Amino acid sequence: MTTSTIGFPRIGPNREMKKALESYWKQQLSLEDLLKVNDQTEKDAWQLQAKAGIAKIGLDGTLYDQVLDWIFALGLAPSRFSKLSGYDLYFAMARGTEGAVALDMSKFFDTNYHYMVPEFDQNTQPKPDFQSYLSKVKRGQQTIGKDAAVPIIIGPNTLVGLAKKEGIKSTELLKRLLPAYSQILSELKSLGVTEVQVHEPILTIPDAASLESDFRTTFAEFEKSGLFINLVTYYDDIGAAYPWTVKLPVQAISLDFLGVPGSAVASKTLDLVKQHGFPKEKRLGAGVVDGRSVWSDGGVPAALVASLQKQGIQSISVQSSVSLQHLPYDKELEKNVEASIAGRLSFATQKLGEIVKAAKDAPTLKDHQIKAGLPDVGNPTSNIDKGKFSRSAKFADRITQQIKTHAFPTSSIGSFPQTPAIRRARLAHKKGQLSDADYEKEVNEYMTYAIKEQERIGVDVLVHGEPERSDMVEYFGQRMEGFVFTEHGWVQSYGSRYVRPPIIHGDVTRPNAMTVKEFKYAQSLTKKPVKGMLTGPVTILNWSFPRKDITRQAQAFQLALAIREEVADLEKAGCRVIQVDEPALREGLPLKQDRWGSYLEWAVDSFRLSTAVAAPHTQIVTHLCYSDFQDILKAIDDLDADVLTIENSRSGNEMIVALAQYGYKKDVGPGVYDVHSPVVPSVDFMVEKLQSYMDSKILNSQSEHIWVNPDCGLKTRDWKEVIPSLENMVKAAATMRSQVTASA
Repeated sequence: MTTSTIGFPRIGPNREMKKALESYWKQQLSLEDLLKVNDQTEKDAWQLQAKAGIAKIGLDGTLYDQVLDWIFALGLAPSRFSKLSGYDLYFAMARGTEGAVALDMSKFFDTNYHYMVPEFDQNTQPKPDFQSYLSKVKRGQQTIGKDAAVPIIIGPNTLVGLAKKEGIKSTELLKRLLPAYSQILSELKSLGVTEVQVHEPILTIPDAASLESDFRTTFAEFEKSGLFINLVTYYDDIGAAYPWTVKLPVQAISLDFLGVPGSAVASKTLDLVKQHGFPKEKRLGAGVVDGRSVWSDGGVPAALVASLQKQGIQSISVQSSVSLQHLPYDKELEKNVEASIAGRLSFATQKLGEIVKAAKDAPTLKDHQIKAGLPDVGNPTSNIDKGKFSRSAKFADRITQQIKTHAFPTSSIGSFPQTPAIRRARLAHKKGQLSDADYEKEVNEYMTYAIKEQERIGVDVLVHGEPERSDMVEYFGQRMEGFVFTEHGWVQSYGSRYVRPPIIHGDVTRPNAMTVKEFKYAQSLTKKPVKGMLTGPVTILNWSFPRKDITRQAQAFQLALAIREEVADLEKAGCRVIQVDEPALREGLPLKQDRWGSYLEWAVDSFRLSTAVAAPHTQIVTHLCYSDFQDILKAIDDLDADVLTIENSRSGNEMIVALAQYGYKKDVGPGVYDVHSPVVPSVDFMVEKLQSYMDSKILNSQSEHIWVNPDCGLKTRDWKEVIPSLENMVKAAATMRSQVTASA
């Protein structure tokens, strides 16, 4: 029996990496100093794990994203970045640069972590440079010893499976990549590495069984290295791929025994082990400590391990179900969480203790103490009137009653820059150093500036900018009952973008209006429509840490009823356009396709329950971003939103084409520029984007139903980038309007 980690928060206990990265991008910190912060953050995390008693420690850590790290190390940058090198190249792929748009960004499997999407074509040839990676391995060995330090490699099958591929097949790509992977394994062996983790979560996708030939080729090649290879999977069971996966020529296989917290369908990994057995000559990495939940696992991990031992499996490494990067750093940093709740919480640091305890306790359990199954979660107890799930009029009738705009109407997604001044004011108010009246004055001054600038620029449907909100989920959770909040519970979403997910601990209700006051003030400043801005129930659920004692569906319906009340109050206040964002709709989709139906049914019902209270004349908008939605288009249509806004600028119109092929009839707002890049898009760039919809006959060329907006909210940008970008966007829309008029 041993213990392992397969990943740990890379952000530092006090967000050291965020602060260093953003200072570097602002040219306030040198590259040398940035790398020093990164090295120290990694070192601290490794030492923390060693001190907790973990025997095998995965050498996690990244400047931005682990997939990007391997694109960079393998020399797989697309040709548009050919003039760049070193960390200029690395960050250009992440954030874009003049003349070269950034790599696409998408959700990592069914999590709220974003990864940079590799791009491969017929010209792809690795040009590896492992200097930075090997330096990290050496530092790990010096910090915690060679036996404890375990390098992590993103496996080639996962890298290929997550990539955009044009004119080249996966098998051919794999053939080109394997020599570079063999090179890094050889170099690791020369450093005295005793074990390597090869992460292949692609094995959890629905058609993973079809990857057998590629996996056999991969690990036959890896076997030649003579290294101890631990094949690591997570996020779900590996289903039909299990029988041949356990026969691959590796020394250890790590599996996720838990799946999604609060899911009605638990991971089937234990059943697979019982049905097919596990090779006696291999070590089983038992992912029994929940790496996706902030709640303590109690005796479940030890019971699961004991159950595995009863199957005759003696060589076991106890570990978390997934990388602990998905959890906050350390519960002990929290000083204001109610004791009765805090006692049940377990963050990444505490999960280390749970791993060690499970390894210690499992061998001592008696038969009657082994209850390996997870506790049954409660069923939804909702007796909601079915009529509450449908609008009172069909879209074709509603659209004639809603706001009238010209061709190519313009708007933005919701948020504007979170300036240092508004962040300081919000923090001072939270600490009691700024009165309610003075804080409201700061917020109102911000909204006044935002509304007047949008009017000056010529935007058609305005937003108030969300200066009062630190986060689109946290803000609403703070105004509902049933949530608990942390001060230091940050989790990396991508790069320096961290979120602080609320924790659902009880039944969710909405005691008071949450957004009406700000809407009323913003609308009083203009005769143009101002959007009411809400976060949808599925996104609040998926971007929070949910309860584990009732189903996610039950929690989603509670949230939906709360949002429904807010929609009704906004409408009473005169709001004619209400945006209910659901960017996390896709990420909650189970990885196994046979489980999609039940999830999509309650997810769509949750959104409709939130919005169906709106009168026909009220326009309901929703926003989806940074996931592949093409395979759930019917569910998106069933949301019955009047306007669908989507991320589009990085992804080459794939979603737009898919919507057109599906026959989507409602209004669409495809993003015309990338909000995660500091580059101000030109008018010509955005005109070309808009023309691509018309030239391709996308959406039947209905210009009055194509909205012009950025990809996502603009909170991470500066006003000096936002204002010229919106000016150019409005000019691009006007150019298209003129072209349509001339053509007519």
